[in-house]
Amino acid sequence: MSDSNTLLQAEDLDVRYGASRALFGVSVAVRTGKIVALLGPNGAGKSTLARALSGLVPLTSGSIEFDGQDISKMPAYRRHQAGLSYIPEGRGIFPGLSVIDNLRIAVRHAGSRAEREAAIRRALELFPILGRRQHQRAGSLSGGEQQMLSLGRALAVGPKLLIADEMSLGLAPLVVDLVFDSLEQVRQTGISVLLIEQFVHRALEMADDCVILSRGRVGWTGRAAEAGPELLDRYLGEAASSAV
Repeated sequence: MSDSNTLLQAEDLDVRYGASRALFGVSVAVRTGKIVALLGPNGAGKSTLARALSGLVPLTSGSIEFDGQDISKMPAYRRHQAGLSYIPEGRGIFPGLSVIDNLRIAVRHAGSRAEREAAIRRALELFPILGRRQHQRAGSLSGGEQQMLSLGRALAVGPKLLIADEMSLGLAPLVVDLVFDSLEQVRQTGISVLLIEQFVHRALEMADDCVILSRGRVGWTGRAAEAGPELLDRYLGEAASSAV
């Protein structure tokens, strides 16, 4: 059982894809209002863990407690309704729809019409550029603007935990800065974040805690400030030195 300061507690998670085992007894905790950097080389199981926490892939074994409730067998849509939002790698927007329609779809189950309109206003206030682009097709936005739309969609419904999977992937360096600035805005609202990120040192600068996965297992966990160069080199190798 997690303590009152822990929003999410996953214990001994195993996940299989057919005969292939992807996670081996993985445990991770996210404290309320804090950011956890989830790091690891390609194929380490980071996205599998994110999808398991979000309910998009079933657990073989293990348990997940979120906000004091066991959600281990809860379907993905109910986890979302409970306050767990997942931004998948690849942005998770509808490129053929306008910005405003993307936001309307995101909040379609958020209570009354007035509550839905208020949720959309919150997203546009957090990212004013989306307001200026609200009638523009989402697929025509820049990469950074599309990521802001992804965040806006996730944040419009007032989540307690945001799982962000490689939001900077494939973006130019200046746009990466925009993404991290947006995540800093999320932090300031008090929302907890599980951040999967290729820019290792940027993630660690932002994070409070860190979990490093290696071949489907937890290699190290602790405070982000304690994840020094020797530790990163041990688990991440060249990825740690190049991804700044």
